[in-house]
Parts: sequence; C-alpha cells; structure tokens
Amino acid sequence: SGMEDSACTSGFSVMIKECCDGMGDVSEKHGGGPVVPEKAVRFSFTVMSVSVLADDEEEEVTIFTEPKPNSELSCKPLCLMFVDESDHETLTGVLGPIVAERKAMKESRLILSMGGLPRSFRFHFRGTGYDEKMVREMEGLEASGSTYVCTLCDSSRAEASQNMVLHSITRSHEENL
Repeated sequence: SGMEDSACTSGFSVMIKECCDGMGDVSEKHGGGPVVPEKAVRFSFTVMSVSVLADDEEEEVTIFTEPKPNSELSCKPLCLMFVDESDHETLTGVLGPIVAERKAMKESRLILSMGGLPRSFRFHFRGTGYDEKMVREMEGLEASGSTYVCTLCDSSRAEASQNMVLHSITRSHEENL
C-alpha cells in the first residue's frame, strides 16, 4: 500500500557509510629529477539507505537502498589529503573538523522544506569503510601494539597464539554497518 506524502513529515533516517583509506603512492614524475614518493588518504561517504517513519506508524519503511554500496560511483569523496596514513598527528589534524561536523550532525536534525512540507532528517554514521590499519590509526592504536588481532574478532593476541584454530567473527555485519 502507498503512503500519503503528507504523512512523511516527521522522521527520515539517513544511513551513511564512511570510508577512509590510504591510496598508497600517488606521486607523479615531473622533469628529469627523481620521483618523490607522495602518499594520499581519501575520506569519502556513501548514502546507504533512507528510511521514513510515517506519522501514524510504528515501523520505519526503507524508501532508498544503495544498490551498489561498494561502487566508486556511489562513494562520494569528501576530503583528499596528501599525507601518509601512518602519520597519526597530521591525519587527526585534517580529519578533526570532519569528525566534529559528524558529531554535530548525529546530535541534531536537518529540516528541509520539500514539496511544501517540512521534512526532518536524522543522520546515522557507520565507519565500515575503514581497513584494519586505519581503524587502529583512528583509534590511536599502533598495529603492532594493539591487544586485539583484528577489528571483527574480540580475541587478543595472547588468546590467538594459544588457539590457532577456533576463531569466529564475534560482531555481525549489521553491527559493523
């Protein structure tokens, strides 16, 4: 059954996947001199889904789902910086304002007039586009000094060294979204 346009004024939820990854060496050779290695990090986002809670309903209805969430076409670059991803100080300095803006967006609503009606949007962010190295970097952990083996498993290095066979993913894909 359809939903009346006027019943969709209260609660739109927008799920956003954040990605931040090192792009490796992106240097170009100019002139006759040696190539100077130049590393880059890209911070981008993908709108994964948009759901709406109709004024008289209890459950949200998903009105948009990104059909190709891992496609370059759906991933929108927000920041491209020439920095080595292991340079924690520079990385956090550049990403600081983005993190602050995300925090402000999580704690507020965006109200837009669409179709002559005020529409309220809440944003939910999931950092699933971070590789293990970047997760450690963003959390201030050095890869070699971290207690945990990976970002999907709660096993510590000590536990993993004693048990090389029985490992399981302890957080589901939905929890990591």
